Amino acid sequence: MSWSEIALGDAIHVKHGFAFKGQHFSDSGEFIVLTPGNFYEEGGFRVRPGKDRFYTGDIPEGYVLEEDDLIVAMTEQGPGLLGSSALIPEGGKYLHNQRLGLIQERNGLIDKKFLYYLFNTKAVRGQISGSATGTKVRHTAPERIYRVRVTVPADLNEQKKIASILSAYDDLIENNQRRIQLLEQAARLLYREWFVHLRFPGHEHVRVVDGVPEGWGRKRLSELCTDVRDATDPKTLPPETVYIGLEHIPRRSITLNDWGSAADVDSTKYKFAEGDILFGKIRPYFHKVGFALVDGITSSDAIVIRPNGNQLYHYVLFLLSSAEFVALASKTVREGSKMPRADWKFLLKSEFLLPPHTLLTLFSDTVAPICDQLRNLALMNQQLTQARDLLLPRLMNGEVAV
Repeated sequence: MSWSEIALGDAIHVKHGFAFKGQHFSDSGEFIVLTPGNFYEEGGFRVRPGKDRFYTGDIPEGYVLEEDDLIVAMTEQGPGLLGSSALIPEGGKYLHNQRLGLIQERNGLIDKKFLYYLFNTKAVRGQISGSATGTKVRHTAPERIYRVRVTVPADLNEQKKIASILSAYDDLIENNQRRIQLLEQAARLLYREWFVHLRFPGHEHVRVVDGVPEGWGRKRLSELCTDVRDATDPKTLPPETVYIGLEHIPRRSITLNDWGSAADVDSTKYKFAEGDILFGKIRPYFHKVGFALVDGITSSDAIVIRPNGNQLYHYVLFLLSSAEFVALASKTVREGSKMPRADWKFLLKSEFLLPPHTLLTLFSDTVAPICDQLRNLALMNQQLTQARDLLLPRLMNGEVAV
């Protein structure tokens, strides 16, 4: 295979986005205004339910993105985002905003899918970062991207082969993520049906008095679970120890499948064990609650929760991650605070329905296999991601032949 060194300016054109007016931003609508927040640090498109902003004003021609359009973050809105690339998953829905560059191929030198992966290599990101301007917020520009030098296969078919290998990993990861979402939805619906709407098995034959079914009880949260505060200095731990900060906890998903390492942090953290539940107490309305797949440490902005006994485990997990509990936690924050926190002491004193032993057992027997699948799929995605990230630079520099 022959390789050619070129400047990106020989192969692409970068189109600036449009400055959409803030007065037309809305919480609902047909079109979503994209920002650098819609990129993952390692590359890829990020959907942000509840956080994406819609646009209701007039849209100039040429700024509605099409499926598979390639965009690049031109502003470092978050650490590592500068130069991150993403492919648009759906046409006619997303708007090309001013802080994003639309990458358009020219001269037939680079395949678009190959270019997507190329932008997410350290070699390209390093050049973009090195030429960026700004202090607090760093920016790049089309002219600086044009000066980035890359070495690519001269044959477009070879580029497409490399891209297809890498995209096979991404397709598997995306498929597993969809399965995770469906499994979580099924378990949440079961919890709501049984324990919120009280349509549990045999409910037709059970009297309900003052909102409490016969045979059920009310218990304080402190009787159902314990908050674990095992503080530690991350510098004393192996650097590869798993670290989960609030930035790693997804919204409205109980599967904690993203994390950093102890080497990335330095202040006091709290230890957690596999299966422990992490509850993001800062801005609880962000709905960041999930169970740990492995042992590790977490931010002091998260509460480490351990149910009081195996029988209570799944009930407590879905109670704490329910919309009702998150809404209650959100009501406890102090208004006007820059970093509003849930009042955990108040929540521990709050009472919740406790089903009888037989119903708890039936619920656990039903959702435990679902949680096992969630864990297996999430860990599989971790392995797939690591394999792809190891393969990416080797394919891109010709170390691994295709």
